[in-house]
This record gives sequence, structure tokens and C-alpha cells, in this order.
Amino acid sequence: MRVLVTGASGMLGRATAEGLLARGDDVTVLQRRPSGLPCAEVLGDVADPAAVARAVRGQDAVVHLAAKVDVTGPRAEYERANVQGTRTVVDACRAEGIGRLVHVSSPSVAHAGAALTGVGAEPADPAGARGHYSRTKGVAELDALGADSPSLAVLVIRPHLVWGPGDTQLVGRIIERARARRLPLIGSGAALIDTTYVDNAAAALVAAVDACGPVHGEALVVSNGEPRPVGEVIARLCRAARVPAPRRRVPFGMAWLAGAVVEGAWTVSGRRSTPPLTRFLAEQLATAHWFDQSRTRAALGWAPQVGLDEGFTRVAAWYAAASAPGTSSTVP
Repeated sequence: MRVLVTGASGMLGRATAEGLLARGDDVTVLQRRPSGLPCAEVLGDVADPAAVARAVRGQDAVVHLAAKVDVTGPRAEYERANVQGTRTVVDACRAEGIGRLVHVSSPSVAHAGAALTGVGAEPADPAGARGHYSRTKGVAELDALGADSPSLAVLVIRPHLVWGPGDTQLVGRIIERARARRLPLIGSGAALIDTTYVDNAAAALVAAVDACGPVHGEALVVSNGEPRPVGEVIARLCRAARVPAPRRRVPFGMAWLAGAVVEGAWTVSGRRSTPPLTRFLAEQLATAHWFDQSRTRAALGWAPQVGLDEGFTRVAAWYAAASAPGTSSTVP
């Protein structure tokens, strides 16, 4: 199969392209900087119609991962990458007669701050979602699903909290703050959360390419299906990187208010660095969010192959190798 993967410079996009290549697919990737992958590559902005048209031409399916994933920055930047980028991909798929579009979204599009326990993929709610990322991803998801038709099958996949070796987002930020002793536990640390090891998330996207068609017009949440207390997840990641796990606890209400103050300060000052705390982060660390995976596994014919314990072991091995004398790896 000829498959375009957008956003292959990110951890999940790269792993997905590698998974498709490993099974013999003809893969093209589109992103703004070279990926280093052994496949055809188009460099460009996902919101640029000309670049997307070049990348889409001749494909059988598209896996759309490219997005702005962050907690700071003007809304216009999220609108361009997440909303306009998705619309550009959809338009190009229609123009080229592409039959399958797997759109990668996020469970945060349906998270308004309350606990999510054992739910499926609830409808995206851009108005109730938290922050520019979640809101624009919610709009993008609705746009993608709105394009589902007999000629273009659209399947939305929402991987939840993807992590793995070399991750500079979730794992990297946790470790950086823990190393600087600026990582408190919010609330009790007992809230159960689902996460997804990167190999499992990539395998789910590969499975979605095959399922898209018979399965279409819906969103599916992907996770390891192993809810663990958030305090345990953080402690295991810290142990893997050999940094001290957090011991200080901050009540949720205090953390939420502090997050609001920090967000305001970052907005007023125009700072582009990652703030130490936001309201969304406080909610994510203090409330449960785990999901019913029965529909996802049945629809995709997929199940996680790497358990959390094995994932933690692999992350520990990566950090050990990265910090070994003479290594050229960079530890986040």
C-alpha cells in the first residue's frame, strides 16, 4: 500500500512510518524538517496546499499526525497547524481521490476537566476542552469526521499520553522537572490514568490504515488499557531516568489557581518556554482518565503488545545507554 504519514519528525509519527515500512508499504512522509527515514520525503508545512498536494499525489491512504502540540503560544499558531492543516489534508485527499484518511486526534478534545473513568471516545467538544491545543484539535477532529463519505473513509484515532524511549514531550518534561526538583504531586497522586507505550500506539495506527473503510466515521481511543495511579507512573519514569521522584504534594485547588496565574503571566509576557504549571496540567495530574478499550480493539483487530512494566524497562535502558561514557545521545 502507498501511505502518506504527516508529522513523521515526531516520536509517534516516526514510529508509525517505521511500522508501515517494516511490513513492506510504500511510505512517503511530510514534515517541515528532514526525518532521516529511508522513504520518500516531502518537506513543507501541512497548512500549505501545494506541499500537501505533492505529498498526497498517488497515495492509497493518509495518516495525518502533524500538529502543534504544546501548552504555550498564540492561538493562531494552533489554528494554522491543527485546523487549517487538517482542512488542507482533507481537501487534498478529496482532490486526489484518496480512499482512506486516518486522522490522529487526542482524548483531550472531550475532556472538560472532570474525571473520565471507563468511558469510550465521547464526542469532541471544542468549547469545553482545555487550552488552545485541545480546542483546535477538537475542531480539526470534527472537520475530519465531517469529510467522511463513500469516497473518503475517515477514521479518527485518539492515542492517550504516548510515551517511550527518547520522548521529549511527556517523559522528557517530567524528568527535566524532577531533576531540578520542581515536580510536585498534584493532589493525592492516586488518580488512575491510562497511558500508551509508543510501539502500541504506532501499531494501532498501522492497524487503523487497514481497518479504515469497513470502520469509518467514528473516533476510537487508544491506550495500553492498564490504568495506574499517576504517582506510580511518575515515580517509575523517574526511577528509569535515575532522578528523584517527587515527594512534595500540592492540593489540587492550590495547583489549579497557581496554573491560572502562571498562564496569565506567560500570556502577558509573551514567553514561549513551557510554563511549570497550567490549569490543564493540574487537572490531568489530579483527576482520573482511563478508557474502555473494547470498541477500539474489536474495530482495529489490535491489542497492545508492550506492557507498561516492559515499557518502563525499555525507557530505563535508553537512559542508561544515553548517559554512558562516549555516547552521542542527548538525554532530555
